[in-house]
Amino acid sequence: MTQIGFIGLGNMGGPMAENLLKHNFSVAVFDLVPAAVEKLCNAGATSASTAAEAVAHADIIISMLPAGAHVRSLYLDDTGAGQHIKPGALVIDCSTIDAESARAVGEGLQARGVRFIDAPVSGGVGGAQAGTLTFIVGGNVTDLDTARPVLEAMGKNIFHAGDCGAGQVAKICNNMLLSILMAGTAEALQLGIDNGLDPKVLSEIMLQSSGRNWTLELYNPCPDVMPNVPSSNQYQGGFMVDLMNKDLMLATQCAAQSNSAVPMGSQAQSLYKLHSKQGNGKLDFSSIFKMFSAK
Repeated sequence: MTQIGFIGLGNMGGPMAENLLKHNFSVAVFDLVPAAVEKLCNAGATSASTAAEAVAHADIIISMLPAGAHVRSLYLDDTGAGQHIKPGALVIDCSTIDAESARAVGEGLQARGVRFIDAPVSGGVGGAQAGTLTFIVGGNVTDLDTARPVLEAMGKNIFHAGDCGAGQVAKICNNMLLSILMAGTAEALQLGIDNGLDPKVLSEIMLQSSGRNWTLELYNPCPDVMPNVPSSNQYQGGFMVDLMNKDLMLATQCAAQSNSAVPMGSQAQSLYKLHSKQGNGKLDFSSIFKMFSAK
């Protein structure tokens, strides 16, 4: 049986690891929050007291961490868990980080005979819980083939974006566009409301017209237009504003490195930065609607 070591059991990592258990994988888990480890152990995982213990016997290691610095430290530090990974094992990093960090980690691990792919995800907490995530993979095709059965236990779409780091670039391009769509949709809906339109009616009109987009179809930002989305639950759950800000920072950094023009992305970043400073950082990113609805 394939032995998996899973590091990082937050809002995304926890449900992902749980889906691996549902597909009868053997999973050793580690997180800095004991309650997160306990929850997975109750679902059938094995507890690891350290990250090094989680990876020591693993054939495949999966990490879901907040930032590139954490991923670099985990795998590249002289005292990090990367020193305990057996040669030939495959590391799948599902964190959303900068492409440069992904490439550095990949090169560092490969120098020690450890395989690596970056596989950031799209689909949010709901997708992680339902096992319907999209994985955007950068790395060797052969390594992706090895990872595929594991990824399929956690998601429904797997894309190979290119070489190591390409998954991260594709992910931040997607999330930059998502932030633009969400801000634009919120702005348009509020314009209609300010001029006497019912947001449910306006949403349906735009869904059947050229303004149709993912946020209108599946994630409407206006409260009480669509059930079972964060906007109809005081913007709780989902993808936090602070995480969107992190991804927009990565996108603008990437744009600077490639001398790419991203005026819409920069504007979206400014809006979300302000929104966070106004005390909304822990709310779902669709709460940007509040910025346009405030009078």
